[in-house]
Amino acid sequence: MQIETPYLMFLGDVPDTLAAKTAYGIADWRPDWCVGQLRLPGCAADLGIPDLTLDEAVAKGCRTMVIGVANAGGVLPTHWVSEVVAALNAGLDIASGLHVRLGSLPEIDEAAEKNGRQLHDVRHTTETFDTGKGIRRPGRRLLSVGTDCSVGKKYTVLALERGMRERGLDADFRATGQTGVFISGRGVAIDAVVADFISGAVEWIAPAADPDHWDLIEGQGSLYHPSFAGVSLGLLHGAQADAFVVCHEPSRKAMRGVAHPLPSIQQVIDLTIQLGSLTNPGICPVGIAVNTQKLGEDEARTLLQDLTREHGLPATDPVRFGVDGIIDRLLAEFPAGSAA
Repeated sequence: MQIETPYLMFLGDVPDTLAAKTAYGIADWRPDWCVGQLRLPGCAADLGIPDLTLDEAVAKGCRTMVIGVANAGGVLPTHWVSEVVAALNAGLDIASGLHVRLGSLPEIDEAAEKNGRQLHDVRHTTETFDTGKGIRRPGRRLLSVGTDCSVGKKYTVLALERGMRERGLDADFRATGQTGVFISGRGVAIDAVVADFISGAVEWIAPAADPDHWDLIEGQGSLYHPSFAGVSLGLLHGAQADAFVVCHEPSRKAMRGVAHPLPSIQQVIDLTIQLGSLTNPGICPVGIAVNTQKLGEDEARTLLQDLTREHGLPATDPVRFGVDGIIDRLLAEFPAGSAA
């Protein structure tokens, strides 16, 4: 799958910023690819880039309109279909991370065929996966896990990739969600893989590697989330994680989309070790990543200091304060040349 850049980011009329997390992720990590955004009346998200019409986007060289939303069920709202058709008529390809296949909608399929444009369904792969085998393979792996969904698991491993590479370490981000695939150009949207093959797909995403190479695997959902725990568990077993980072958003009381209360960080640490030990008995936590966006700087620093003392792990906001402490802990736990 080769998606032509640069992008026009389509946000539709999403009700909040989390609903547009795909667009935000691409804009944050590939800003040079994002020329502008197209929003409908009532849209509550704003990437902080120019609002463009389709004609303006084409004039600025845009090649693909990315549907940058992640909604419940991954559906394409009916009133967005005409916008997608108009983009195809204007000469743009369409890329989507939604569950629904673009070509399954007759109006979109016909417009793409008529205009000779490409439809990219990033959530759907043509790769065939084996079931997971749970056999140890060379290389090191870190997985981000969470107290909830949408708490910063992708941003954490992307920040770790950047920080580790800056320190001369051999590390690669491994995408398991549609936004990550847009950012990295490779990966699998794990939540679209048939359940029996989730752990096998992760073994494919992070295959055998040099003993000192780190695959930094993007986590999904939460082991405590009643909707997504199955995906999270398959990821954990397939990753055979040597290390994990717990991601957390402190302002939440209930998990996103359900009434269940947020688990504690310690509960997530304990359950991740218990379940992850099936495929890697040596699994251990190396840090806590906290999304402090809703906190003032002093409040955020105090919280992070408290969490560091409470859990004996470096706690940081990867975007706000960096990830050096987590990298230091990772290297202390897994020094170069120590891999079996």
